[in-house]
Amino acid sequence: MKRLTILTAMLTSSVLSANSVYEHKVADLNGQETSLQEHKGKVLLIVNVASRCGFTKQYKGLEEMYLKYKNQGLVVCGFPCNQFGKQEPGSDKEIKEFCTTNFGVTFPMYSKIEVNGAGRHSLYETLVGKDSPTKGNIKWNFTKILVGRDGKPIDRFGSLTSPSSTKLRKAIEKALEE
Repeated sequence: MKRLTILTAMLTSSVLSANSVYEHKVADLNGQETSLQEHKGKVLLIVNVASRCGFTKQYKGLEEMYLKYKNQGLVVCGFPCNQFGKQEPGSDKEIKEFCTTNFGVTFPMYSKIEVNGAGRHSLYETLVGKDSPTKGNIKWNFTKILVGRDGKPIDRFGSLTSPSSTKLRKAIEKALEE
């Protein structure tokens, strides 16, 4: 009976950890395959970004937020996406140059992905899929998904939520305290 209990606990733990953002392979803007594993134990703000969007100026606020909270354990992760009005047509190299030159972005940026539809990246399936507490298709660029230290999504903020909004800041601070 004790072995069965241990086996059940191991299986349950394995199933739960598979729903973590750390398990998905991604590529950085240099084309190097990686994962979010390097951020394990930190609070993540995952944002689908675009360079030619009315919300592109949010890069500045995201960078400011990253610098303000990174020593407390926040990592902003940018995932370029071209699914909304084709507002991210550039190559990874062009995206990197744009973000660095125009907004001084130092937070981690990853290769372009799809966040909705049949080509949805598995990371976004974990973030907004049917089994997620933040489920539902992404509606536009600069949707922000807050992920707790356990690698699981805990809150979601739309494009209209500025990085400097009190609501977002308080959610981040609460997640950092946990």
